[in-house]
Amino acid sequence: MLVTILLPIAAAALLLLLPRDDTRLSRTVGTLVAVVTFATVIAAGTGEWSAHWLSRPFNAAFHFGATPISFWIALLLTICTASAIASCRIDRTRDFVALLLALEGTMLGLFLARDLLVFAFFWDLMLVPVFFGLLGWGGHPATAWRYFIYNFAGGLTLLLATAAFGVIVGTTDVIGRAGAPLVGGWAPWIYAGFAFAFLVKTPVWPLHTWMPPTYSSLPSPMVAVVSAVQSKAGLYGFLAIATVMLPAYVREYATPLIVLGAISLIYGAVIALVQNDVKRIVAYSSLSHLGLIIIAVASQQQLALDGALVYIVAHGLFSAALFLVLGYVEEREGTRALPRLGGLGWTNPRLSGALCIAALAALGLPGLAGFAGELIILIGLYQAGYVWPAIVALVAIVLASAYLLRLYQDVMNGPERADLPVRPDLTLLEGLAIAPLLAALVLVGVYPTPLLTHENVVAAQRIAPP
Repeated sequence: MLVTILLPIAAAALLLLLPRDDTRLSRTVGTLVAVVTFATVIAAGTGEWSAHWLSRPFNAAFHFGATPISFWIALLLTICTASAIASCRIDRTRDFVALLLALEGTMLGLFLARDLLVFAFFWDLMLVPVFFGLLGWGGHPATAWRYFIYNFAGGLTLLLATAAFGVIVGTTDVIGRAGAPLVGGWAPWIYAGFAFAFLVKTPVWPLHTWMPPTYSSLPSPMVAVVSAVQSKAGLYGFLAIATVMLPAYVREYATPLIVLGAISLIYGAVIALVQNDVKRIVAYSSLSHLGLIIIAVASQQQLALDGALVYIVAHGLFSAALFLVLGYVEEREGTRALPRLGGLGWTNPRLSGALCIAALAALGLPGLAGFAGELIILIGLYQAGYVWPAIVALVAIVLASAYLLRLYQDVMNGPERADLPVRPDLTLLEGLAIAPLLAALVLVGVYPTPLLTHENVVAAQRIAPP
């Protein structure tokens, strides 16, 4: 298990020894490391590794091991990272690929941590590659600092809540363990610290303002990984930490969470509908989609929680695919402004097909992963009596159809833009890079069962109200 985390981090350091100008070598080595990391996640399975860290003021351990939820998110991360690196064509490729591998390693450390203090440590550590990605390739430094300040503030509250938890309970080595939920006078404050960090990272309205500039400024390979996986850290925290250790407070504050999720659903969809920057459309659509998962988590209803995990994986797959395909479009046309694009699909059928599959998955077409997640969540909400959030979600789904079809129509159809550069179709390498994401969207869409049989959400069912 430790090898899974250290491999991409060590490879990122060693990659800097390669020749700076050999773009192909850096990309090939980075892709191979990401593929091997994918294999190590599967090989490690539910295995664990632990080493003692602290004994005072509380016990903490470098304890790693996949929970049934984090196993799927780790697989999602390794697939997205391999696709992102394989499709990477950017200035200073060697340094950028090293940052992507470092990002993968720190996020694996987060999702595979079984100790809360280790979880909080990697929470802050994974900010570093994205921060330097924004500084080096993202345009204005203010965007990088906004990203860092927002997420570091969340990380600070997470660290304080973790320390308080450790002092009260005596240990932070608790993730994935069955045990008595935390109670007492400090419990609401500890929950508030966790919840703030998780809501910032997800993000949820009104804590989302770091996300649109970050997503539109980052190069497509990195934003594909960040949108697909890093935004799931908060949702994973709610599912694997807050729901298990602080169930009473998740239930007590369910209504505010559902309201924030519902606002995010509608607000994100409406803003996406009026955007003209293709990356910002996908960014605001993510805000909307993640709002649905927050509602599912807050409901504490078993079927909705099952659907939340399916939708976490589905959203990761289609958001990564959308950002990578739109990155290809930007490379070819030199713009991502919707009014400047048009007619690309007439001469680029493979590119058009890839965007079509990703967009249809995002709008919830039956047979693709997005539909499976949305349907299970909606049925779960209805069964639990959360009718109005289900209606809000249906409205947002209709709006998603509108802005995603507009995106596809304006980029791929309509009259060709004669003043834009020559438009080559997807190359073999680009096709191979995007293919695993599209194949997984179909696979999860027609066979989501493996994601529905996991122990952590079953544990959540035991603590959910009857």
